[in-house]
Amino acid sequence: MADPEAHPHGGGDQVSVVTTTKDSGSGLAPAAMVVRSWKAPIAFAIFTVIGVVLFIALARGGDTTYRLSNDTDAIILPSIVLPADATGIVSVVLMAIIAVYAFLLVRGGTKVPLWLTTIFALMFLLGFLTWAAAGSTVPLVGLLAGALTVSTPLIFGSLGGVISERVGVVNIAIEGQLLAGAFVAAMVATFTGSAIAGLLAAMVAGAVVSAVLAAFAIKYLVDQVIVGVVLNVLVIGLTSFLYSTVMTADPDLFNKPERFERIAIPLLSDIPVLGPILFNQTIIVYLMFALVPAVWFALFKTRWGLRLRSVGEHPKAADTVGINVRATRFWNVLLAGLIVGGGGAFFTLAAIGSFTKEMTNGAGFIALAAVIFGQWNPIRATLAALLFGFATNLQSTLSIVGSPVPSEFMLMLPYLVTIFAVAGLVGFSRPPAASGKPYIKS
Repeated sequence: MADPEAHPHGGGDQVSVVTTTKDSGSGLAPAAMVVRSWKAPIAFAIFTVIGVVLFIALARGGDTTYRLSNDTDAIILPSIVLPADATGIVSVVLMAIIAVYAFLLVRGGTKVPLWLTTIFALMFLLGFLTWAAAGSTVPLVGLLAGALTVSTPLIFGSLGGVISERVGVVNIAIEGQLLAGAFVAAMVATFTGSAIAGLLAAMVAGAVVSAVLAAFAIKYLVDQVIVGVVLNVLVIGLTSFLYSTVMTADPDLFNKPERFERIAIPLLSDIPVLGPILFNQTIIVYLMFALVPAVWFALFKTRWGLRLRSVGEHPKAADTVGINVRATRFWNVLLAGLIVGGGGAFFTLAAIGSFTKEMTNGAGFIALAAVIFGQWNPIRATLAALLFGFATNLQSTLSIVGSPVPSEFMLMLPYLVTIFAVAGLVGFSRPPAASGKPYIKS
């Protein structure tokens, strides 16, 4: 027996709640409450319609060639040629099937699984890329390698964001931490002639920004969002001023850092497609590969992680069992800043090779979106950061191959993907209960 569906959010959020009852022998007793989120099926339906319009109604004809190897690779794979029209039709049919299946799942009270969303996204991406690049060649290895390059600082930022929010502090200052790390890394690596010294200095710079955030948010109980926004503005203004007045005056002395060279791992770097992407990278990227599983393991499998999460979920209970809530928050926010600052060093010591004004270009806010999309889980946040990085690099690739999509839209693409992912696919998720709430010891 079930009560009629209720809509507690007034229709603004596509969520329905169904309360079921069961016979306990002497009457009816309440059973489990089923929370339904219709976001995913609605999003699937919208993108299926977009696919029909683009891939079928506005079909371009011709073939799209996917180049799987570079001329310098040890193993050369043949290119894959897909007919644009047929690929578009197949993609739309599969997307429609997935959309219907997702609707049936939600109607039955089952959450749409992540793997189904991933398959849908891949189908749309295949159809869109084949349609947009019809008659051209897509360098698949270059596209994926570029996506990893763009995603690297986002992943560092999202890992720092997960740690900070899990311990109860909203880290709006990721943008400032990345930018401070990039700036200090450039100067220190230039002075010392050592990229390692620049990386370590960048981590310290990120921790300094975090220390200011922690001091105001934890000790003086200032609103965490306001402190984060102010820190972002402060770091942007300070680095822009120093760049204009110091770095540009003598670039060879202040802004010509020693860079990390790519390190090719023997045998692994020769694997077709994945080898050049994953195993021919700088030390910062290899550090990122190790850091993602390490943060996940530490958060969910160690005593430190249990203490951290307890402070972020129920600080009063943690205080009752002897955990110093303020100290735990302070030191873990500093740890988050260390990680994010290291990600900032990637801009100047690996990707670009010098510091430029506001070079992070909103990466910190996209990293924060990855934290939300990844539901405050390091692995999922990393996957979300990879998605946003791929969208950013995709607009560059499609511009090169001559896509019919207007350039203005292509520049908007990574931000549209970010908004859609967070607003459309997150569904019914809950942040750490005490995130953003100052703790006052009673």
